[in-house]
Parts: sequence; structure tokens; C-alpha cells
Amino acid sequence: MKRHGILNSDISRVLSYMGHTDRICIGDCGIPIPDETERIDLAVKFGVPTFMDVLKEVGDDMKIEKIVLAEEIKENNLKVLAEINEYFAGQEIEVEFVSHVGLKEMTKECKAVIRTGETTPYANIILQSGCIF
Repeated sequence: MKRHGILNSDISRVLSYMGHTDRICIGDCGIPIPDETERIDLAVKFGVPTFMDVLKEVGDDMKIEKIVLAEEIKENNLKVLAEINEYFAGQEIEVEFVSHVGLKEMTKECKAVIRTGETTPYANIILQSGCIF
């Protein structure tokens, strides 16, 4: 039995088969998930688990070269944006901002969307896998 790292078998499986430039999304409890994209639903109740709790665990378990955020987070959720910036501080990670509609469209190309219990607006991120060697 695992002692460290992500215990959720679905997240662990998806991360293990991701290659360079593959993407995974972590979203709030309201993010629409396309039928063709795997849904990993962690939402237990409003606010549990939080977006940042899940981002930190997934981010600690993968090499990330780029993140994609909704442009709207800059005006509507400065708290989560600051937490994201703090988490990635000092790392060489490209940051791209797209419209919220564009981000939702991009989830069709993600290996999976992880749904959290987060209820704050625009708490959604796409993580692009980097190369570990």
C-alpha cells in the first residue's frame, strides 16, 4: 500500500500515463466536463476539497511546464490567483491566460478533469506536463 503521494487511484493512473505536453484540468465544482473527457469527481460538499488542496497534491506529483488559466480570474478571484502564483513561485513555468469559454473548450483535449468542491469563481486550471528528463 502507498505511503506517500496521491492515494486516489484514478488521479494516480492518469498521471502515470501522461506524456510530455499532455494536459490535465483541475476545476471548481461547477466546471462542465465534456462527455469525451474522463471525469475524476472529488467533490464531497461545497468547499471540500478545495481547489488549492488538489492543485498542490497533483502539482507535487507531476512535472509541469505550463499552466492555463481563465483571463477572468484576474478580476474575479484574486485570492486564488495569488495562491496559484505563490505555489508556482520560483518555478520556470509558462503561464497562459485564455477566456473562460476557451478554457472550457480546452478541457476536451485534457486526459481528465478533476472536479473539486471549490465554489469560488474561475478556480480552474489546466496543467501541461513537462519532460522529466
